[in-house]
Amino acid sequence: MLDVVRLRVIDAVARHGSVTKAAKELHYSQPSVSHHLARLEAETGAQLLQRVGRGIRLTQAGQLLADRAAEIIGRVDAADAELSAHVGLRAGKVRLAGFSSAIGSLVPRAMAALAREHPGLQISLYDTHPPEGLDMLRAGQVDVAVIFRYDETAPEPDGIRLHHLLDDPTYLLSARRGATFAQLRDATWIAGCDRCRSHLLDLCAREGFTPDIAYSSDDMVVMQALVAAGHGVTTIPGLALRAHRSKGIIATELTGADRHVFAATYGEPPDPPATAALLAALALAASAM
Repeated sequence: MLDVVRLRVIDAVARHGSVTKAAKELHYSQPSVSHHLARLEAETGAQLLQRVGRGIRLTQAGQLLADRAAEIIGRVDAADAELSAHVGLRAGKVRLAGFSSAIGSLVPRAMAALAREHPGLQISLYDTHPPEGLDMLRAGQVDVAVIFRYDETAPEPDGIRLHHLLDDPTYLLSARRGATFAQLRDATWIAGCDRCRSHLLDLCAREGFTPDIAYSSDDMVVMQALVAAGHGVTTIPGLALRAHRSKGIIATELTGADRHVFAATYGEPPDPPATAALLAALALAASAM
């Protein structure tokens, strides 16, 4: 029975036309390559190589075997890759960081789909703001970070790959039906996280005023509660309203103020199988929203 290791040897020799170059590719010594070739000739009962000056060339039998060796090695390597991917998805682990409103709406749907397709895959979840999620991604602490950015947000660090999931509309929240930014320029305002606060300031600047920010909270449920109780007005993204909507608030969609939601990965493709499966699940969940 032919040995796969020896088939790799004759394949390398055929491609390079040299024992020395084949040995270098395979990380073998030259005597080891010569030994494998001699054993292969003994096993097949055929002369596989001819000396030509200082080099070698394959005989007709050697070329026939080398051609089949390439096919066999390709199939073995493909089977090995498929098996590794299957085992990785069956018993692997994937780590996800995401911002709160995505974790309260988009992410659970993706996790449910992933659990159905790959029930043995373990998912670790971290609630973070986008900058911290990207830091975790670059440090190798997570495999995917779900982040959001606005048109005015600074570019992400080098090496970050962004996979677009959806555009999330921004809503003006107040207790007054039909209220506009212009009508609320003198109101008390409530700000969110740093990135959302910057976006609020940008929106107000477009309307020609600086908001009077009296309250700040990273918790969008708290922000809604403050609006409902009459303590101020704010802006809030659509995903946050999907996750929770307080009674007594009026939400008015703002045109041209969307935030853009992405799944971020780090490094060059291809992604590991578990990471690719998570990205697919996130994209599927986003398309259904």
